[in-house]
Amino acid sequence: MSDASTTTVAPQVLLVNHFKALKLPTFAREHEKVGVECAREGIDYARYLLRLCELERIDRERRNTERRIRMAKFPVVKSLDTFDFAAILGLNKSLVLELMRCEWIEKRENVIALGPSGVGKTHMALALGLAACQKGLSVVFKTAAALVHELMEARDEKRLRLLQKQLANTKLLIIDELGYVPFTAVGAELLFEVFSRRYEHGATLVTSNLPFDEWTSVLGSERLTGALLDRLTHHVHILEMNGESYRLAASKKRQKESMKSKFTEKENTKTNN
Repeated sequence: MSDASTTTVAPQVLLVNHFKALKLPTFAREHEKVGVECAREGIDYARYLLRLCELERIDRERRNTERRIRMAKFPVVKSLDTFDFAAILGLNKSLVLELMRCEWIEKRENVIALGPSGVGKTHMALALGLAACQKGLSVVFKTAAALVHELMEARDEKRLRLLQKQLANTKLLIIDELGYVPFTAVGAELLFEVFSRRYEHGATLVTSNLPFDEWTSVLGSERLTGALLDRLTHHVHILEMNGESYRLAASKKRQKESMKSKFTEKENTKTNN
């Protein structure tokens, strides 16, 4: 009886070990359950294996997407579902929906989102970055100030070439908030080198609160700004985002609701007295 029990259990244990060694965790987790379901439904072994393979592939794609999202280092994860198009006057929604297909990334084109602070430029960049991760593309998200700081630090620590290679090889590089902090001459040159290396080799998405003719105030050199814009705008989709700041609108709404609440409370006190 003991031998029969061992004979019955051992293949199952070995099978699970093989699944783990072959990196098939979904097979290991689901093979018994799916086997019972297929036996009950009268499904043959080929369809049983097909069902297991489909589950494994779905789970693997989910894990890979989660890994790409982690590696992108988004400050938060946001999708287009929560973006308020009605609040942004003149934004080309059809262009945004086309960009969500990520074909521009495969073509190594660029996107620039321009508009004042608080209109959702970062939200748009995050949504496009998330779509790229879901399409199986590598993404890196940096604010312009953080990227320049990282580049200068890497230069001082003799690892600039490695960082430049990493930035050049990612499918989509998102540089957020270009225009909020002016750069030193060295910082501007290092940032230009990033754009130059990616020119026609990788897609870049930039958000900025400044129109193009004011970028010199950040980069400090008309020559450098001209050369950067020449590369960045050669194959580009521009998203013009104008409207009232989401944060300002939310603040006004909270203030209005607070005043209304205080007025109601005051009226109720008068009535009770």
